[in-house]
Amino acid sequence: MRNSVKSALKETLQGFLDAGMDVDFSEKELKSLGIDFKEVNLTANKIRNIRKKAALSQSVFAKLLNVSLSSVRQWEQGKRTPTGATQVLLELLEREPHALDFRIKA
Repeated sequence: MRNSVKSALKETLQGFLDAGMDVDFSEKELKSLGIDFKEVNLTANKIRNIRKKAALSQSVFAKLLNVSLSSVRQWEQGKRTPTGATQVLLELLEREPHALDFRIKA
């Protein structure tokens, strides 16, 4: 791929990712273009604030994320950190505190 095309593609895709948009490229393909992935930094205070912004108890928050109450407590105490898909869900909830409210029965 020519450098100018590769550079334009990289810039466009990076913009999409930074804006939170979906792209149909694998992680391997994105890395080959030099696309940077933002590190998820979830501190105990940040997790607690995400939960409080969503106005949820630890128990409801755990059910919403499909994790144990113990996990939420340990995250908020700084004893453990969430991994994988849970990190992504927490990042989503940080941006949109009520994005998963549809999972809560009224």
